Amino acid sequence: MAREFQRGHKAKIGDLTAGTDLYVGVQIAGPGLTFDISCFGLDADERLSDDRYFIFFNQPKSPEESVQLLGAQAGDSESFRVTLDKIPPHIHKLSFTAALDGAGQVSQIGPGYLRIVAGGEEVARYSFDGSEFSTERAVMLGDFYLKDVWRFAAVGQGFDGGLEALLKNFGGEVAEEAEAPAPPTTAQGAPGFAPPSGAAAPAPSFGAPAAPAPQQPAPDFGPPQAPHARPQPTVPQVHNAPTIAAPLAPPGVPGPPGQQPPAPYGQPAPGQEPYGQPQTAPGGFPGQQAPPYGQPAPYGQPGQQPPGASYGGGQGPAIPQGGGPGLGVVLDKYKEAPTGQRWTPQNSKLIRVDLGVDGQPVLARQGSMVLYQGKVDFGYKGAGFRGRIVGNATGQEMQLMRCTGQGQVFFAENSAHVHPIELQGDAICVSADAVLAFDESLQHEVRRIEGHGIPGGALFTMQFQGTGTLVIKTQGTPVVLPVTPTTFADANAIVAWSAASQVIISSQVSLRRHAFPGHSGETVNLQFRGAPGNFIVVQPYEV
Repeated sequence: MAREFQRGHKAKIGDLTAGTDLYVGVQIAGPGLTFDISCFGLDADERLSDDRYFIFFNQPKSPEESVQLLGAQAGDSESFRVTLDKIPPHIHKLSFTAALDGAGQVSQIGPGYLRIVAGGEEVARYSFDGSEFSTERAVMLGDFYLKDVWRFAAVGQGFDGGLEALLKNFGGEVAEEAEAPAPPTTAQGAPGFAPPSGAAAPAPSFGAPAAPAPQQPAPDFGPPQAPHARPQPTVPQVHNAPTIAAPLAPPGVPGPPGQQPPAPYGQPAPGQEPYGQPQTAPGGFPGQQAPPYGQPAPYGQPGQQPPGASYGGGQGPAIPQGGGPGLGVVLDKYKEAPTGQRWTPQNSKLIRVDLGVDGQPVLARQGSMVLYQGKVDFGYKGAGFRGRIVGNATGQEMQLMRCTGQGQVFFAENSAHVHPIELQGDAICVSADAVLAFDESLQHEVRRIEGHGIPGGALFTMQFQGTGTLVIKTQGTPVVLPVTPTTFADANAIVAWSAASQVIISSQVSLRRHAFPGHSGETVNLQFRGAPGNFIVVQPYEV
């Protein structure tokens, strides 16, 4: 039975199937709509550093044939063959996308899906429909990504541009003169790994996965070449156009009779001495020199004039035109990150969550929302009578709000660094002060630290467990250290640690130290013990 995915859900491919020769089918359609369905092979920086791994209608397979475009079959609008053990080491993600070719919006599509078939059985399916989108013209459907092992993520993220905009988003280039599309391939019989023909056909049936082929080293290639893109209608990008100041006088328009046209910017006017030679400031004092070319006059004063002098001829100082970057160019590096994950860091201090329509609310620290888009409701999340008592008694009380609806919410707090931690059934201990936001699906409870006590409190921590994402915040860039038998940390600087670690309070308090001034101040710390694989997270700041 196929495992049903919702937007934002992830799983290890090894948990879905033991096979590595996979069939990926995409069904997406709407009245009068035509889609280009493609696969982007991205590197560790999620960039298309090698254009040979842009798999689309004009380039139907990668060099070693680890990803192949198969065409429409078995009720799928498009299908791919993905052989995981053939993918070269420099490819860390396969992003499957669909972009409109022509007019329309993704909101006009009917029910669709992305499915994975292995060993003759459909093992995963992500279903979607047009109600999840609005004016977007493309959608990032799902990802195969490498994180220790290959995993699958149901993305379902809309994208404003078409195929060309997707290509540029992933760092690819578009040829200025696109070649004509290749003639359609002749329909062939379904290969052994593909699903049988027929719209209502069951899961594909093919034999055992082929023997793993030896991985090839990353190709030694130069700058990426422009792919052969399908000709697209030119649409002016109004919002991306740089802001350019208009010239003072329209070029090519003659001035009044007898008046010579102004010299080009950067060139001396006719009869004027070359720049760089001493000149007397117009209307200035005898012997006073004009400021060197390129050096601005004092603020509030006209160029090449002494303080208090009026502008000659009633005209203001000349303003240099052009040469500087436009507003869009300057702000481009701060634009929103468009990756289609549920949690997406925008920078080191701001993170965005896509609530989607999967009914998965988010709990966040009250007041941590800085921006939201869409229809989002914010409600108070109480801890209950027992929770308030426990929180007050342990110092681990969290004032939370519940975010529900359909849209994106941006979280930050006091310019602290944010770090999303993905839990897949495991557990982690975090100080309540370090929690910014988390998926409501995670279970959390107060856990007592073993020991005889710490002067001033700090006997407890929060433990999070389950499947979902936890976002913690730190003051400064933290350090993650493995747990050894001699690992000690300041109780005021520790942020989090693996729940399997054993924590022991180590106190160096003695009557002699307190009887005399001048002790070190490091009287209480935490000692961590555990098997290899356990860790601690420490921030460069003491609470």
